[in-house]
Amino acid sequence: MTGEPSAAAHSADPSAPSGKASPAPHAAGFWLSALGSVGVVFGDIGTSPLYAFRQALQAAGAAIRPDAVMGVVSLALWALILVVTVKYVIFLMRADNKGEGGVLSLMALAQRAVGRRTTVLFILGVTGAALFYGDSVITPAISVLSAVEGLKTVPALANVDSLSPGASSVLILSLVILVTLFLVQSRGTAKVAIFFGPIMLVWFAAIAAFGVIHIVHHPAVLLAISPSFAVMFLIHHGFIGLLVLGSVFLTVTGAEALYADMGHFGRWPIQASWLFLSLPCLAMNYLGQGAFALDTIQAAHGAVVGDQDWFFQMTPELFRAPMVIMATAATVIASQAVITGAFSLTNQAMQLGLLPRMVVRRTSETAAGQIYLPQINFMLLIGVVFLVAVFKTSDSLGQAYGLAVTGTMAVTTSLAFIVVRRQWKWPLWLAIPVIGPMLSLDLVFLGANSLKLLSGAALPLVLGAALFLIMATWVRGGDILTRKTQRDTPPLDEFLGLLRDRPPHRVPGTAVYLTGDPDRAPGALLHNLKHNKVLHKHNVILTVEVAETPRVPEEERVSCAPIDADFMAIRVRYGFMESPNIPAALSACRKYGFSFDAMSTSFFLGRKTVVSATSRKGLGRIQDRLFILLSKNAANPTDFFQIPPGRVLEMGTQVSV
Repeated sequence: MTGEPSAAAHSADPSAPSGKASPAPHAAGFWLSALGSVGVVFGDIGTSPLYAFRQALQAAGAAIRPDAVMGVVSLALWALILVVTVKYVIFLMRADNKGEGGVLSLMALAQRAVGRRTTVLFILGVTGAALFYGDSVITPAISVLSAVEGLKTVPALANVDSLSPGASSVLILSLVILVTLFLVQSRGTAKVAIFFGPIMLVWFAAIAAFGVIHIVHHPAVLLAISPSFAVMFLIHHGFIGLLVLGSVFLTVTGAEALYADMGHFGRWPIQASWLFLSLPCLAMNYLGQGAFALDTIQAAHGAVVGDQDWFFQMTPELFRAPMVIMATAATVIASQAVITGAFSLTNQAMQLGLLPRMVVRRTSETAAGQIYLPQINFMLLIGVVFLVAVFKTSDSLGQAYGLAVTGTMAVTTSLAFIVVRRQWKWPLWLAIPVIGPMLSLDLVFLGANSLKLLSGAALPLVLGAALFLIMATWVRGGDILTRKTQRDTPPLDEFLGLLRDRPPHRVPGTAVYLTGDPDRAPGALLHNLKHNKVLHKHNVILTVEVAETPRVPEEERVSCAPIDADFMAIRVRYGFMESPNIPAALSACRKYGFSFDAMSTSFFLGRKTVVSATSRKGLGRIQDRLFILLSKNAANPTDFFQIPPGRVLEMGTQVSV
């Protein structure tokens, strides 16, 4: 592990500007951003009609009656209104961190408001991030499976049960699509992302159109807009009502994307796309599925079996095959958005010091957000393939879906309470009535989804717990190493005084020593003098800090200050959405009189190899071994900080935690 510099060195500036809503964009780019948000932000929630209504009716019982249909439709509509529209679109999107959203951005905003990273903030932020990864694994699996399962409703393919004995054609085709999706991630999405918006625009138009057809045939379903049907259904059905509520939550599982992707498109385009396109189209489709279910019950002169693919069956047979193709394309886009979100979240976590450094590759020369993390991509691929192979159908996966998302939503609401109290200075009499109902709704959905623990919902929790352990171990181990470094290295001013009293042999050139603590002598400097017994003519003590804002303005990127005639202190600051580039930052120091020449500069890095502790005063035995494993697999700092490999010297030492 490389302990110097620490990428987790934060800059907590309570006086920084508050995270207020970003200004409305100019009209020239508004519609382009709105179209782009349709393709990326609403991919997940836009494909929920494929399985959400079916799952909810299945939870209502084997025999479906009209009151159950009206109740489920009403619950779905009001979930979209209360959770997505009121909570996320109207309220939470105002709690942006310099234009960025998401659970880690909100955690950083709360930290800046409080002035430090408290235990409560750390637990909330890490829990939300860990649960997001569970959603990142389940979303591609259930979305693609539910779309490909539509092949069973195509008359010409209804009797094609398998490609080979024991191998479901739907299962194999879904795996092929998913594996291909992950394999092409390294090529980036810049060339195909331009088609995401138009494809999803056609998708929303199609699901609304087929919904309207059935609403016209059974207009009584429009009465489900009244919340009374939802309330009466929950009252009369008791425990079954809670099970249905857990499945109804699947209608809003993509809501967190509205907030997390705000930095890519802006608040106003996302709000407009939701209010004037996505929400009306989703509402029309759920009402249409309800109308089709009521027509089916009426034709059967009584109750019908709820285990039906209502979405594809309500599509006219002539359009069913094209609709399956379009649904597959939409679910691939939804999966791509979640995968990209996992890459972005991991990059943020690394910059905030919550995860070890990993290889980050840029897949676009112009789009800063186009990144690819091979390790995360491989782990997501393994997780998705495992889920598809084990659960086999979208119905089974639906039992595992939802709990991780509700947990993330509850965490987001809790962090929002801290922000409105400490950042926005709201009094309790205002904060509690606003945040209280939102958190209560989150907890109701969380409780309803918890009823599915024994039928698969425990899986994302296990994954989330594992990721929480990884993040907590990495942070705690890093803190222990920092304390040991401070204890074992002398203060920089005392050390420089010793150098003046006994000056070593000088050599031409510039030496840059990277360190996480600019007040103490870098370990690499100590080892260089100990083993090589030389000191360069010019020496730089370089510290990389990660601010609790998404990006740092270029004019605030670097600061230089002379320490004495031989040493200069340079501080480089990056936002948690940015990737460090040390040579570029040093080139910007020319305005301070520091001339950076890569060919005459040597970078000294302190590489710390972590070994098992001889005592148990630090990490426990399990965390100790986990921290060593994480340290060994951390990316090379030379690549992470984009330093020319030929100019790097690593000075190693062994430490224990």
